[in-house]
Order: sequence, then C-alpha cells, then structure tokens
Amino acid sequence: MITIISSTNRPGSSTLKLAQVYQQKLRERGAEAGILSLAQLPPNIIETDLYNKRSPEFEPIQQIVTDTDKFIFLIPEYNGSFPGVLKVFIDACSFPESFYDKKAALVGLSSGKYGNIRGVDHFTGVCHYLHLNIMALKLHIAAIHKEFDEEGHLFKPDTIKFVNEQIDKIIRF
Repeated sequence: MITIISSTNRPGSSTLKLAQVYQQKLRERGAEAGILSLAQLPPNIIETDLYNKRSPEFEPIQQIVTDTDKFIFLIPEYNGSFPGVLKVFIDACSFPESFYDKKAALVGLSSGKYGNIRGVDHFTGVCHYLHLNIMALKLHIAAIHKEFDEEGHLFKPDTIKFVNEQIDKIIRF
C-alpha cells in the first residue's frame, strides 16, 4: 500500500492539493494510494499519543502507517526546514515498526525559490535513523502557488515530467 503524507496541518494547503495530484497520477497507473493529511491528527496529540500512549483517535492513523509499504512525503518548507507537526507525527507512531525497512519518496515544496531543499535534507536524516529507505530521486518544487492551473492540476512541463518520473520510480522501488 502507498500512502501519500501531506506533511502539514494547515487548512487549504498547497501540500494537500499536490497530494491529490499524486494520488490521481498513481491511480492512472493502476496503483492505489491513500492520502494521510496531518490535518487529520488529533488536536491534542502531544498530550495523548507521545511516550507510548495511544488514543482512540490516533489508532486508525497508526493502522494506516502500519499497513503502508511505501510512503510519499510531501514536505512544505516551514522556517527553513520541515513542519514540526511532521516530527510530532513521526514521534507518535509506534517505533520502530512503523517505518523500519519500508520505502519512501520525498518531495519538498515552498512558496520561495528553493523547494525546501534544506527541509528535505533534514527529514532525510530522520528517515535514516528510522531505517526508512529513501528513494534517490527527491523533488523540490519551488513557487508551488504558481504550479497549479484553475482546476488544481499541475501544468508546467518540467514539473509534470519529474513528478511522473518519481511516481514511476516509487511504484518500481
């Protein structure tokens, strides 16, 4: 099972829009993929699901993670790195079995011009610690707000080309 992680809890985010694009492209290739938006996390997750505690609200999220073989993390830039809510999510998941020896593709995005290069690099270090195998092709999509047409589709040829390449690779990975 492939799970696309929209790595922010910001309402109406470009990250979630991009997750929907990835999901559609995977479906077109016959690969089913679910979206897990970090906006779905329990609002009090820091109190209820860290340090070996498990709330009933987080149990279905943990089950999705447990059932996933491959992840696609879409990671927006927050203060030069990845969102804190992504780290809280990782910390709330059962360790080590949630991510150990599974596979992942990473995509950085930002409203600026670097596509969250630093944040993806920082998150790669976390993934290595978790023994999560990272696909070599990492994408960095800059000026994300300029990448979608009115219907929410990607329209820039280079972005489409690299997203398609990454999707083909994660299916084979």
